[in-house]
Amino acid sequence: RHRCCHRPTKFYDDEVHPSHKTEYFENYPGYGNVCPPESCKPKPKPQEDQGRMDGTTTFKSDYLPYEILARPFRPQEEYRPKSGKIDLGTIYRRDYSPHKVGPVILARPRERKHTSDAKVDTIPTYRDDYRLRKGERTESCKVERAYEPPSERFGNPSTFQDDYFPRQPNPPPSCKPCDTKLAEGPFDANTIHRTAYVLHDMEPVFVRPREEYKPSDEPFEDLTTHQRDFKGMPGEQAKSCKPESTKIGSDDPFKGTTEFQDRYQPHLVTAPEFHKPREYVPPTDKMDLKSSNRLDYISHKAAPRAPIKPAPGRRSSAPFLGKTTTKEHYQPWNICRRGLIKKEEEMQKPTGKFSSLTTFRSHYIPHQPNPPESFKPVHAVATGVPFKDETLYHTEYTPKKPEVCPALDPDALGYVYLDTDSQGHKFYRQVSPERSGSNSNPIPEEVPAVS
Repeated sequence: RHRCCHRPTKFYDDEVHPSHKTEYFENYPGYGNVCPPESCKPKPKPQEDQGRMDGTTTFKSDYLPYEILARPFRPQEEYRPKSGKIDLGTIYRRDYSPHKVGPVILARPRERKHTSDAKVDTIPTYRDDYRLRKGERTESCKVERAYEPPSERFGNPSTFQDDYFPRQPNPPPSCKPCDTKLAEGPFDANTIHRTAYVLHDMEPVFVRPREEYKPSDEPFEDLTTHQRDFKGMPGEQAKSCKPESTKIGSDDPFKGTTEFQDRYQPHLVTAPEFHKPREYVPPTDKMDLKSSNRLDYISHKAAPRAPIKPAPGRRSSAPFLGKTTTKEHYQPWNICRRGLIKKEEEMQKPTGKFSSLTTFRSHYIPHQPNPPESFKPVHAVATGVPFKDETLYHTEYTPKKPEVCPALDPDALGYVYLDTDSQGHKFYRQVSPERSGSNSNPIPEEVPAVS
């Protein structure tokens, strides 16, 4: 999908060549013989041989080794259980007064529904007081005027046309060196690095000998502090506060039949058909890889576009002043490390042993639940009497005649096609027969049909 930018279109002739110059490049004025500023980059110079490099640095010469002292180890005190009996009494157990708990009485009143079978035949105040008014449309105050283009030419010059003076651009001098002649003879591959390099002898790398592993003769102490200090203390198992579950109901089997067993009708179920995919057969013909782009493409010899390099900016030849206010007035300060700020503990840690008995466990009194009274009626209907399955809907139901769609056969049912709306519904008109004893015309009736 190559599109050549140099190819002429129908708006240009073949003799006109496109211009790659911009308006800024053509109208930019030069300001005298202003030379570009000199570069601050140092010029590359060959490094002289300064002898062999000394391996000592300022850190290695000024470093003072300090003696490393081992951190003192604090031995752990041996655990000794206290003698005596634990006092499990609490303030809650001492001041708690048990009282009898009864069921909560609901404060919500009983819901009452006030219904009536009478029909509401009233007129609301909105319908009685509302009066429909005809709104008048306000007229537009805008004066419509047709646009008339000016017949005279616009003669006011712009500020750019008044202040612009065309000047001839002065191209900067070329820094390209003159044509130098190539040296005759074969190329000498000797460089400064190759001629001035001094070969030094490499010292062998120090390799520390590997120490041989020597196992210890003392026995391994596999006793940990937890195994040494832990002593299992006997304790009673916590009692469950959950009340015993009592089954409410009867174990007698269900006697009778359900509606599902009476009205269930078995249906024949067929297995779903399995669609077997067709076997893939590879094509025998050769694929044609020729496309319309490959057949109709015409290659053109297009030259690369020449780059438009902007003119160099102004550069000053004055020396650079590297002094700043920060460099003149800055004074280094000695930084002292701030000490650790640790707040005092507001709450004192308890010194006694923790009591694992809670107030709920100590004051809980289990109560025997009373099952609610069952409101299920006793066997009111005898099992020997047959069930009357007749209902008011079953006895008073009158079947209605099914309506036939007029779109199936409009001529036989006495309908005439009328029209079809935008949603695709067809409308038919029913022609009723003439009444006996009267000379009136048939009354057409418009009936919609399902499309």
